[in-house]
Amino acid sequence: MSDTLETTRLLLRKVTPETYQEVFTRYTMAEAMAFFGCASAEELQQEKQKLEGGLSTYRTSMLVFHLVEKSSGRTIGKCGYHTWYKEHARAEIGYGLLCDSDKNKGFMKEAFMPVLQYGFNDMQLNRVEALISPANEPSQRLVLAHGFSREGLLREHYCKNGRLEDSLVFALLKKEFNITPYQNNA
Repeated sequence: MSDTLETTRLLLRKVTPETYQEVFTRYTMAEAMAFFGCASAEELQQEKQKLEGGLSTYRTSMLVFHLVEKSSGRTIGKCGYHTWYKEHARAEIGYGLLCDSDKNKGFMKEAFMPVLQYGFNDMQLNRVEALISPANEPSQRLVLAHGFSREGLLREHYCKNGRLEDSLVFALLKKEFNITPYQNNA
């Protein structure tokens, strides 16, 4: 498995335990928050717990890529699998851009395909799931444009800011995915 994927405008760098260790030992709090895309000290603490708890547990693992804009060297977001059940060959994909100024420029659309290809080819996934807020229409359009099917609604599925929120369930199976080799210059 490669540690770096490449697109026209982006480098997608795999986040490893060593990445976490380096950030938490060498970066200031503000730099670490920017690196991980955290809006608060609480979110940064959650990232630190990932290092302390490990990126894998008995049942699940995670594999995330930071999106680095080639022209500026800036980390602009992340995309990857934050709930990976190896035994069942399925994972939940998660993604986000750090700054509103980077939205609507096609960065996530550009990163999404190589991350899906990596999941189906390198991780040997059979199923990729996306759990999306009903209010997040751009995210719904992204997954639908990549062949995902809407499967249902999970009512009061997660808690955000003290409120229970619903999630729409989308999924893509390997047999539904048009697999083509991605550009990999690592």
